[in-house]
Amino acid sequence: MQKRIQKETGNNCLKRIIVAFLAVIMMTTMLHPQMVQAATGTENGIFIKSKNNEAPVFEAGKKKNWNFVITNNSGNVLNNVTITPDLGDKNEDWPFKTEKQSYQKSLGTLEKGQQQEVSFEFIQRDDVPTTRYKLKFTISADGQEETAKWFYMNTTAKPVQKDTQDNKDNKDTDEGKDTGKGNGNGAGSGSDTSYQTPDAGGYSNGEAAYSGGSGGSTDGGEASGNGSVPRVIVTGFTTDPAEVRAGSNFKLTIHLKNTSKMKVSNMLFDLSAPTEGSDEQTTSPAFLPSSGASSIYLDSIAPNGTADISIELNAKSDLLQKPYNMELSMKYEDPNATQVEGSSSISIPVKQDARFEISNFEISPQSVAVGEEANVMCSLYNLGRIKLYNVKATFEGKNIKKSEVFIGNIESGATGSIDAMLEGKKISDGPAKVTMTLSYEDESGNISTTTKDLNLEVTEKVDDDEAAASDMPEETQKSFPVIPVVIAAVVIAVVAAVVILKKRKKKQLAEIEEEELLDELERSSEDEHQ
Repeated sequence: MQKRIQKETGNNCLKRIIVAFLAVIMMTTMLHPQMVQAATGTENGIFIKSKNNEAPVFEAGKKKNWNFVITNNSGNVLNNVTITPDLGDKNEDWPFKTEKQSYQKSLGTLEKGQQQEVSFEFIQRDDVPTTRYKLKFTISADGQEETAKWFYMNTTAKPVQKDTQDNKDNKDTDEGKDTGKGNGNGAGSGSDTSYQTPDAGGYSNGEAAYSGGSGGSTDGGEASGNGSVPRVIVTGFTTDPAEVRAGSNFKLTIHLKNTSKMKVSNMLFDLSAPTEGSDEQTTSPAFLPSSGASSIYLDSIAPNGTADISIELNAKSDLLQKPYNMELSMKYEDPNATQVEGSSSISIPVKQDARFEISNFEISPQSVAVGEEANVMCSLYNLGRIKLYNVKATFEGKNIKKSEVFIGNIESGATGSIDAMLEGKKISDGPAKVTMTLSYEDESGNISTTTKDLNLEVTEKVDDDEAAASDMPEETQKSFPVIPVVIAAVVIAVVAAVVILKKRKKKQLAEIEEEELLDELERSSEDEHQ
């Protein structure tokens, strides 16, 4: 009887162990495909960039190629790959001559990881000024969503030359050429050539005329009966400091030249700036004299001579970052004391300082093992009046692998999000310093940087994990560790079954001993009755 009970108990325990084992395998098999898929999934995408990271410079009326490099980062073979420039709806959107309905280029098929170059030939329109454009290119392929990316390019305006009588009079002398000191902000000459860069500023000269009518004059006994008007022009200007910042004072020095063959004297100059402001309370001239008035007096300028005039000015603090025109009116007299009037225009570029704040870092987890990753997040608030271009965050440290995150452009008053994954590379002695370098560009493409530090601890990787990972195939290492989980589950199930079996066996033996004892007592009682 005891052997029969033990046999039945063993069979029941074996059945339970088999059922538990099958349940663990079934559950693991159901979860395994999803885990493998999540762990080994690839990021689809096509990457496009301007070759050599170039922002090409085009000239009016000239043909030039713009080259791009397209890379297949999708992990799949892509068919019918095309790249299409967006021509826009207005001339302001597209600086080139539109000679086709579409400039789409077809690249055909791109293999995994393959790179291919594509070239576009454009001709800049003659009416386009010297400035910077931001153009959109769209790339697409079968089974992929369209990807759009913006690129910068620069245009160069067509020079415009005005030929005046004074210019003709001075063509046969070197003194008629530009001898003024520039600000790097424009081009000019003894003639009225006015070619300037809108982003950089410049100057231009107007006509001069007798305020009481034209007429002849004499200078030092020389006859001057040709009726020409003595002309004073602006040949350039400088500012101190070289960059004018909104809300700051600066010294403006204007370079003048008397292009005529007669002396001019009793000269009065008056500067007037454009009115800026959104309402009556804030409306005022963009530039105001920091002390004194806006009028300047100069005694005289000799024939074909030069002179400088200077004034201290203040730029309003709320000015936008762009060039601002100042009108310079001139009144002077010829040798016969006849009054002459003229005018010039000066374009002064104003810069706004970039202002932004970086929020506190959110780090999860605070400590990682070698080879593991921590998520670092923060926000970038653009508090200034200018747009931040091509914002990028780079994370570097002795104990982590270098990581870069591209944020893009951030408008004034907008917020950008920085989200990076930092992988541990080397064990640290406690929390180690990691430096985030934030770089951005202004409208002229000048790069500025700032830094902020955070702390991240990198610990030693567990040996058991390393051993298990080295014994597993490569694909299994990248996926969920199924085999160790199954083995662990089976071991737990077997141990539980053995414990249960021992408890039941003890209980059954106790019951058997109790029955045998009762049987013996019954037999003893029967013997006594007999």
